[in-house]
Amino acid sequence: MRQADKRQAIFFDVDDTLYDHLIPFRKAVEQVAGPLGSLEGFPFEKAYHRLRYHSDMLSLALGGAGAMEEGAATEAMRVRRFRLTLAEFGFALSDAEAEAMQAAYIGCQYDITLFEGARALLEELVRQGWIVGLITNGAPAHQRSKIEAMQLDELIPRERQLISGALGWDKPDRRVFQYANELTDTEPANSVYVGDSWRNDVIGAAEAGWTVIWFNHRGAERESEHEPAYVVESFAELRNLFLH
Repeated sequence: MRQADKRQAIFFDVDDTLYDHLIPFRKAVEQVAGPLGSLEGFPFEKAYHRLRYHSDMLSLALGGAGAMEEGAATEAMRVRRFRLTLAEFGFALSDAEAEAMQAAYIGCQYDITLFEGARALLEELVRQGWIVGLITNGAPAHQRSKIEAMQLDELIPRERQLISGALGWDKPDRRVFQYANELTDTEPANSVYVGDSWRNDVIGAAEAGWTVIWFNHRGAERESEHEPAYVVESFAELRNLFLH
């Protein structure tokens, strides 16, 4: 995938790309919804995708990630996404129950374990001379806590840890990716983006002219006519694309 004499950049999404974002969601649902009814056969992955959808839509209505630092409106949005999501699966949460679910979710969200092979791949890409960075949607302090929990500062300089709430643009806005190119003095043709979200990652990076690797480890459906260059389901597959 490398081209001689070209500055090569590879940026990664964070949530559910570098680590399993489903784990804190599942724990929160089990803790609060479990006593309300049977969770036997509950489609956690499908519900997780719906939570991501409602989170994106409610965040945009609130003003995007730039407005998503701590505050009453942000907290209300985060609680409402749980009510909307669980309602789709037969659980009508009260305000108190939705607040408890949000609290449980945040309570374990920074207990993060990278996907198997993720750190080894990042380390090898850095050794090979790739310009490695992150592009993630979210409030700056919230996302920074996750990055610190994964101990990524030692691999990726902070100036290449791009958080939408600090930039003022949310993925899929192509300006996020254009900014990454300007920051690293790279061209879209020599830039790769790895992410799990079709809506934010595939569409955003593709429309910015980047090579897109869809990390589709949950078997999600395509949502548009955009075409990723590669589709992988694990970091072992991803490693094979770069390391020979």
